[in-house]
Amino acid sequence: MANTEVCRPEHAFYCFDVLRASLHNEKHVRAPFDDARYPLFVTWNTVSRSGGRSRLRGCIGNFGAMAITKGLADYALISAFQDDRFAPISIEELPKLECIVSFLTDFEEAETYLDWDIGTHGIYLSFPAPIRSPTSYFGSSRQRSGSGSYQTLTATYLPDVIPEQGWTKLEAVESAMRKAGWNGLIDEAMLKSVKLRRYQSRTTTVRWADYVEWKNQREEDE
Repeated sequence: MANTEVCRPEHAFYCFDVLRASLHNEKHVRAPFDDARYPLFVTWNTVSRSGGRSRLRGCIGNFGAMAITKGLADYALISAFQDDRFAPISIEELPKLECIVSFLTDFEEAETYLDWDIGTHGIYLSFPAPIRSPTSYFGSSRQRSGSGSYQTLTATYLPDVIPEQGWTKLEAVESAMRKAGWNGLIDEAMLKSVKLRRYQSRTTTVRWADYVEWKNQREEDE
């Protein structure tokens, strides 16, 4: 959900400048916006030469509200260099990049794992899983019960991901459970063990060419 009052192109331009400066060992610009506090994610995509669908290149964020000046500076680099699904972004890739900044808002506890709307909500789910399940998950904590050891697996999908993938709500939840690291059977009992928080987001999207134009204009105005 785009909202230019909350999340503006300047937020993504700032992320681009932080990344460019880091790759060139330079100082980035001072944040061109007032500080505020939001949970946030920074997403990097690679844009195809044909202008078709972009491909994910890195996406990491934080669900704790943070000062956006520091949060964007930190996660612009964390998502570019530390998303273990991808190699670190290189200088040569900059002209092909697209940056999406997402500020997360309106968190609510869902009554069931299907109590949310595609195109409106992102989902953050957690569920107990036996320790025997794989260990490559989004996050976990462990506990013991009378019937054995369990870990709490967690995963999230931002609001725009689910409609892009064309999933139903059930497919999205099952995919998130796999993303969290669960490779066992997903039956109704397993689904009912899911605790789901729904949330919304305010986003902005810019590409490298937009950033270059913005940066050149800033330099002319100084």
